[in-house]
Amino acid sequence: MRLETRRSLIRLLLVAVPSLALATLAVAFLQDVLGVPNPSAVYLVAVVAAAIASGTLGAIATSVAAFLLYNFLFTEPRYTLSMTDSGAWLSAILLLFVAVVVGQLTALQRARAEEAQQREREALALFSVSRTLVTRATVESVLPDIARALAASANMQEVVVTIGAETSPPAAERGVINLLRRYPGDTPPEWVRVHQPARQGRPRSEAGTASADVYRVLVESGGATLGSIWAVRPRDTGAPEADQTRLLAAAADQIGQAIAHDRMAAESHAAEIVQESDALKSALLQSVSHDLRTPLATIRAAAGTLRPGAHADEGARNASVEAIDREVEYLNRLVSNLLDLSRIEAGALRADTDTFELDDLVRSTLERLAGRLDDRQIVNDVAALPVAVDPVFFEATLSNVLENAARHTAAGATIRLSARARTGTALVRLTIEDSGPGVPDDSLDRLFDKFYRVPGQRSSRSGTGIGLAVARGLVEAMGGTIAARRAELGGLAIDIDLRAAQVPAELAAAGATPVAGATPVVEA
Repeated sequence: MRLETRRSLIRLLLVAVPSLALATLAVAFLQDVLGVPNPSAVYLVAVVAAAIASGTLGAIATSVAAFLLYNFLFTEPRYTLSMTDSGAWLSAILLLFVAVVVGQLTALQRARAEEAQQREREALALFSVSRTLVTRATVESVLPDIARALAASANMQEVVVTIGAETSPPAAERGVINLLRRYPGDTPPEWVRVHQPARQGRPRSEAGTASADVYRVLVESGGATLGSIWAVRPRDTGAPEADQTRLLAAAADQIGQAIAHDRMAAESHAAEIVQESDALKSALLQSVSHDLRTPLATIRAAAGTLRPGAHADEGARNASVEAIDREVEYLNRLVSNLLDLSRIEAGALRADTDTFELDDLVRSTLERLAGRLDDRQIVNDVAALPVAVDPVFFEATLSNVLENAARHTAAGATIRLSARARTGTALVRLTIEDSGPGVPDDSLDRLFDKFYRVPGQRSSRSGTGIGLAVARGLVEAMGGTIAARRAELGGLAIDIDLRAAQVPAELAAAGATPVAGATPVVEA
């Protein structure tokens, strides 16, 4: 006998027997003591109580018992089931009829109330599953929470949710499992027993299948099996009820949709990465190939003047050598930027910072770029401010910024460098500004993006669009920041905030100052 049936029978006995006893005492008092004729309607109270406690069958059983009790105890001849008075017969029959009708109506209302409560519990459980899936980081991360919620709502001993077509139930003794078979349309699903060979090993659940059954619901989407919901239920409780089955099936559908959504999102993201990678490769090839043509053409033309039969004078030869050296330096800077960009994107950039005076670092970089800045008016107002930087990174950063300024300004334009300690912070701001045409306000925030070029802007050499991107990566690796704004000279200003360094007072008093390329005074 199923556990629920036994529980219903126990509830009926616990309610019906005392109710009938009390009703019998009340009828005896009314009829025999007070002389009330035909008080049989009192038994309807016991019938209603039984109907509320155990449903329709309990109401019918109590109605029959009330009919027999009233006939046996209160109709003539008493203490027999026979009746000679036709009025007594009519009263007893009416009692039975009214009791059955009242019991069924009460039981029907009770059933509707229980169904409403079941629907409410089912809706709350599904809402909990939906909310868990909606707020998930990944489906796998929330499966334990969903399993616990299903175990509590579906009255299961244990629930395990697994992903993958080939999965195992949550117990090692797997002789028989019950699979939920679903049908198209409104046909309700049914549990089907499936035989499966047992596996060796200790059971994962101490319950095993000796005293519990295993129920499996396939997690599917688009006709493909994505996983399973395994539920362990004590055998004496029988198969899951209809509402519990609906809950497990609906949860399986929601999990399947979430898994399918995550896989589609992952595939879409992978496709976007591939597309973006292809676009970046195309942009890089286009930029580099375009930017290589000019120096290569210059080198080839200059090399032609150095041939033995070129009949070039000494001045032309020296100019060709300088041109070749200048263009090779440019190509070296281009390759260095590409390598730095790949290291920045890979997160492999590590700064080796020491303390240097900023004016020495700037002066050293300007000397190395003198050939490329000869036709610009360079104003160097950088003071001797100690900063904690990587000298190699700093030189590459300043070189990229200066080359960008030279590329986008005409001959004779002014490029001014200045520096100041920022009040209230441990930072030193280095500003490089020019008197060129400047940059539109809506392009300032994008200047440091890879391969970005200001629309409609022309220059003697277009550039690859990675110099400022590399500058930002190098500055951030040193713990600083870089930003662009309109310059007071009318063109573009680049502000580089670097970490300030403190030189010990005794060394500063002795006149010891760090210089670029030399051993630093103090390690940052």
